[in-house]
Amino acid sequence: MQLLHREFYQRNNVVQIAQELIGKLLITKFDGVITSGRIVETEAYAGKTDKASHAYNGRRTNRNTMMYYDGGVSYIYICYGMHTLFNVVTNTSDVPDAVLIRGIEPMDGLTIMLERCKKSTPHPTIGRGPGNSGKALGFHLYHNGLPLSGKEIGIYDDAFPVKSIHSSKRIGVDYAGDDANLPYRFFIPGHLQVTQHANNKSAKAAALTV
Repeated sequence: MQLLHREFYQRNNVVQIAQELIGKLLITKFDGVITSGRIVETEAYAGKTDKASHAYNGRRTNRNTMMYYDGGVSYIYICYGMHTLFNVVTNTSDVPDAVLIRGIEPMDGLTIMLERCKKSTPHPTIGRGPGNSGKALGFHLYHNGLPLSGKEIGIYDDAFPVKSIHSSKRIGVDYAGDDANLPYRFFIPGHLQVTQHANNKSAKAAALTV
């Protein structure tokens, strides 16, 4: 099992990185507690040129400032005032690309994940969707900007064989005009932790070569 290093994240193709993150192992180590999940769904956001991105047209705020850092750090924000969403910053300084982790399959620390998600027994919603993924892995706003160095957050390649990856347009970005139709969402088809959405079965969903 090998930690993904900065060079992986600091490439200039956020869409490719989002696809390549599928099947990787995301591990958190917070306050001595280790939890992990296999990444099964991602979305790419292409910085200043992407109308769905927080940084579209060079917008820079207190919330999105981490997007402008060198790739290989976390970008975490609160959605709808309640969901903590974890993103991977990519590319180099001042190029605000990021990948949203939309779904993870629970691996290590399932008991802890159940407690965090207020569940008594395993359930497909644990790790399904970006809010549930963030909750299961213990992310909080104060984890924003942490390096993906493996000390507290790390993403690893454990040679897991991904048999199929599909792409589709992203979810919940209808405000982005034509950019809402970009095929920047990647997922393992049929996986329980992948968001159940019409895009999964649409004609625009495409199987990719793995």
